[in-house]
Amino acid sequence: MNRQAGSEPVEVEVVVQTHGKVRGVDRAYVHDKVLRACDRAPGKVRFARVDLTEHGDPARERPATANAELDVDGHVLRARAAAPTMHEAVDLLESRLRARVVRLAEHQKSKHLRLRGGGDHEWRHGDPTGDRPPYFPRPVSDRQVLRRKTFAVEPMTPDEAAFDLECLGHDFFLFTNRETGEENVVIRKGEGSYELLEPSATCSLVETAAPVSRSPVRPPTATTWDAVGMLDVGDLPFVFYVDADDGRGKVLYRRYDGNYGLIGPGA
Repeated sequence: MNRQAGSEPVEVEVVVQTHGKVRGVDRAYVHDKVLRACDRAPGKVRFARVDLTEHGDPARERPATANAELDVDGHVLRARAAAPTMHEAVDLLESRLRARVVRLAEHQKSKHLRLRGGGDHEWRHGDPTGDRPPYFPRPVSDRQVLRRKTFAVEPMTPDEAAFDLECLGHDFFLFTNRETGEENVVIRKGEGSYELLEPSATCSLVETAAPVSRSPVRPPTATTWDAVGMLDVGDLPFVFYVDADDGRGKVLYRRYDGNYGLIGPGA
């Protein structure tokens, strides 16, 4: 069911495709789980598709994979999960899909408030790029680095980070790479394609549902004030760098108020 404010519940058709030896009980289980996620959608769910795969390779640590895609009033939300068993993969898939639905609702609410003139005048990590006016031309001597610790805390794959970027409307997304343990950044390169910025260039980039390519550019090792200089000289929207003091990946970006925003672990 897809319950919308002031309307009767609407039945959502969930199309489930399978590959490999997927049990019927798992098909029914994921159908019910995805319906629960749809029930929280902030609009009409136009379609819901699920792909379950049981890989026959015994060497795989997580042979069961589950992918889902929802269209919520034109906003396509995707989630992917892999686990030792299909039951576990479906549980993880529902959790991630539900989180994306909730984030979409929050994003739509915050966008509505911005259009009404609510909130402070700051370029938030997550504001749509196309909606931003030029940043306030604050004199360099008056600019401050305003630290924020907000970033994806739970390790994830580049594929999942790309999904979150789309769901939230970010122009960049900082996250901890589950495979390498490093802080990485994924950025939108074009319609439906993404680029991964990573310090070591060791992520395998296998089994990605979204087209994610590796950037040939490595983030520099620098101090925060080095990054400030790079941001000013290059007139860039953000700089991804490895902090020379603690070795963690961080992003320094331009705020709408003319100051700098710093995002990263321990920022």
